[in-house]
Amino acid sequence: MDRIERLERLEGRERVPSGASAVSRHRTRIDMPRAPRRTLLPQYDPEAFGRLSERIARFLGTWRFIAWMTGIVIVWVVWNVAAPEELRFDEYPFIFLTLALSLQASYAAPLILLAQNRQADRDRVTHEQDRKQNERSIADTEYLTREIAALRMGLGEVATRDWIRSELEVLTRTLEGTLEEQHAVFPSGDGNRSDEHDR
Repeated sequence: MDRIERLERLEGRERVPSGASAVSRHRTRIDMPRAPRRTLLPQYDPEAFGRLSERIARFLGTWRFIAWMTGIVIVWVVWNVAAPEELRFDEYPFIFLTLALSLQASYAAPLILLAQNRQADRDRVTHEQDRKQNERSIADTEYLTREIAALRMGLGEVATRDWIRSELEVLTRTLEGTLEEQHAVFPSGDGNRSDEHDR
């Protein structure tokens, strides 16, 4: 037992009770990244491969590619028809040309699909960002609408300059009417008399 304990101490392992599970025996530190697993497959950068496939797909969709392809096929056919027989490498049914074009098409189709998938991923991310932006804009618009409605309700209770002016005009007319009535009841000369005789 002492020998096992010494080996565990040297290896830096904790001693685990004999009833513990296999998971707890092989504890890994979670603050350290895992070491990459060894694999027999070749390693590649998917992002770099995706960018390359997009560049190839963009080139395959241009008039330059069509012109180059047309020129190569024309030169191939003319060479294998008009050249001396010992220099011809693909006779009339042009089987080698057919094989080359099939091979090119078999590689072009997956590359184009790969580029389309990457574009679809980008479009999905852009669509998601646009959707979130629209949601924020709608929320902001609703907030501003509520605030404007609250301001309108608040302004309905506030005295405006025109309302105060109209109220003052009404009061002025009322006072003028009251003064005219007083002048009618009390003539102007009687209003300045002293009231000594009433005492």
